[in-house]
Amino acid sequence: MTDSILDARDLTRDFMVGGSLFKAPKRLRAVDGVSLSVQAGETLAVVGESGCGKSTLARMLMRLDRPTSGEMLFERQQIDQIEGHALTALRRDMQFIFQDPFSSLNPRMSVGGLVGEPIETHMPELSAKERRAKVGTLLAQVGLRPEHADRYPHEFSGGQRQRIGIARALASGPKLIIGDEPVSALDVSVQAQVINLLADLRDELGLTLIIIAHDLAVIRHMSDRVAVMYLGRIVEEGETRQIFENPRHPYTMALLSAIPIPEYGRSRNTIALTGEMPSPMAPPKGCNFNTRCPFAREACHIDAPDLRDAGSGRGHRAACHFTEEIAQQASVTTNVASNPRSDGARDRFALYADAIAGRTRIRPQTTPTKHQEERPVERAATPSHKETLT
Repeated sequence: MTDSILDARDLTRDFMVGGSLFKAPKRLRAVDGVSLSVQAGETLAVVGESGCGKSTLARMLMRLDRPTSGEMLFERQQIDQIEGHALTALRRDMQFIFQDPFSSLNPRMSVGGLVGEPIETHMPELSAKERRAKVGTLLAQVGLRPEHADRYPHEFSGGQRQRIGIARALASGPKLIIGDEPVSALDVSVQAQVINLLADLRDELGLTLIIIAHDLAVIRHMSDRVAVMYLGRIVEEGETRQIFENPRHPYTMALLSAIPIPEYGRSRNTIALTGEMPSPMAPPKGCNFNTRCPFAREACHIDAPDLRDAGSGRGHRAACHFTEEIAQQASVTTNVASNPRSDGARDRFALYADAIAGRTRIRPQTTPTKHQEERPVERAATPSHKETLT
């Protein structure tokens, strides 16, 4: 197995909220005993609904925030307590992509200044000319032009600004990049571009990625492993295919059941969760999910389950007392409303798809004439109004 590049052990982060002269503050536990290991060269996705603690976890892994307890190791060196020059040196190997491409870039600085700043910090031996050349190379890597270095953030679209943020993260030559929902603020079409860009850069530069997200389609497309968080804890982790095809925790099953299937005649047996996520200031006793779990029993209200082997091997683990018993519920996709299209409808839909893709395929004909055989079709034709009514 590839060596681990980042390890977290029993990370906890508490915040004290409220309180006054006559009232003691209350403890809010945003992250509760999280342990994970990230292998070099892989993409780990951390998913969960808003408020589950995934962004707080990302900030701790990046050392933008210090854990209340627990320890973190980067390339087997403890980093949870380092400060000063040691922390600055760590920044060269670990970089962060922020969620909002609008507020994360200083509007007073040019793009060249934004991307060049980490180069100047971590590579002081480079001359101004060399730094500018490196900035141009980085901008080209993320799909921008070198002359964009003289412009300012307000002159770019959201997708272009996020590309600038990615170029800035790449400037120091990091080994690990953490992205806190790097595409959630972008349009869907732009999201696909940025996702593909990150995947290409990972393969080209040998990067390790940790992606925080709640869009499961994004996660399935680009991650190697997935960790599912709920109320500050990891409730399931494993390879992406294991999580999506054989979920072993009721919360994971509920998340996956909400994904629509883009296929005619198929849908999912949705697992509807009742109520809201409990407050992290007053979590339920036992399993954190017992207030919303459709499979909850008496044991779930007494003991909090640890992550344990889920039965499918290869590091697939789930925090549930009854993993084996509810495994039969994991297959949430079923055939319903099977009303197949007619042959004519299938041909028309295929024709539309080919026309969009710019292909030359047309609807097959039974006995083409000699004139039709000699005359090549250059592009797909659009069905006539009469055809669409058949």
